[in-house]
Amino acid sequence: METKENLFSIGEVAKYQNISKQTLIFYDKAGVFRPAWVDPDNGYRYYSASQLDYLDTILIMKKIGFSLQEIKAHMQHYDLDSSLAMLRRQLDVIDQKVAELRLIRSRVQSRCEQMEAARGHCAPGRPDIELEDAPAQELFCLPVEAPYTLREISIATKQCFARAAAEDLPVFFQCGVVVPLDKIRAGRYTEASLAFLPIERGGSGGDIRRLPAGRRACIYHVGDYLSVGRSYRRLLDWCGARGLRIVSDSYEFCINDYLTTHDEREYITKIAFYVEEA
Repeated sequence: METKENLFSIGEVAKYQNISKQTLIFYDKAGVFRPAWVDPDNGYRYYSASQLDYLDTILIMKKIGFSLQEIKAHMQHYDLDSSLAMLRRQLDVIDQKVAELRLIRSRVQSRCEQMEAARGHCAPGRPDIELEDAPAQELFCLPVEAPYTLREISIATKQCFARAAAEDLPVFFQCGVVVPLDKIRAGRYTEASLAFLPIERGGSGGDIRRLPAGRRACIYHVGDYLSVGRSYRRLLDWCGARGLRIVSDSYEFCINDYLTTHDEREYITKIAFYVEEA
């Protein structure tokens, strides 16, 4: 064994490799990178010069994405052939992660664009009601239980997110609800029947509702959800004044909600009805 003078302390190794001493202690306990010598008097760990190259390999493999168990198993006996095979397998894993990140990025980008567009509609002097030619869209839906209060809506929304995560569904980072038209006409604006998550097109299953392309009358409601009635009344009057017949339930898309602000006064909900000329 090398003399203590030729060894590096755990603090020195941590400094050279720009990692914490706690990481080195963890690697030791996991059996991945053990010190060359432990002082029996005080338990201090010391490492040989040759071990620093070994630690470089571990840190690079961690950066590439290997788990500690994979690294430990590989480094018990590795050569050119086994290293090449392992790296090629990891390329497939990296490619999958890159594809997943691209999907996540596109959904985050979509959410940003919706928020920016909604903020523009809600700016002073800008009309917050419009007719839009909406593209076809798919929603992952779950029912809201009676008595359809905000509590039941919240539970149904959480169930949507949990199911979507468990089934790895390609949902966007947005939620919403469907409110039956007859309840809206009766002034029961918050009694939603379905909670939903917008989903990428092409999904399958009984819980997916396909919205057709078509003309929709929309309003952007600003404020807490319990005040949504004032926007519904304005939208109903606006449609009536323009001879537009409402032919669907209401689809409420949360644009700015608890995911993006803590202040309910900043909430923005896009309310949409499919309409036809009367």
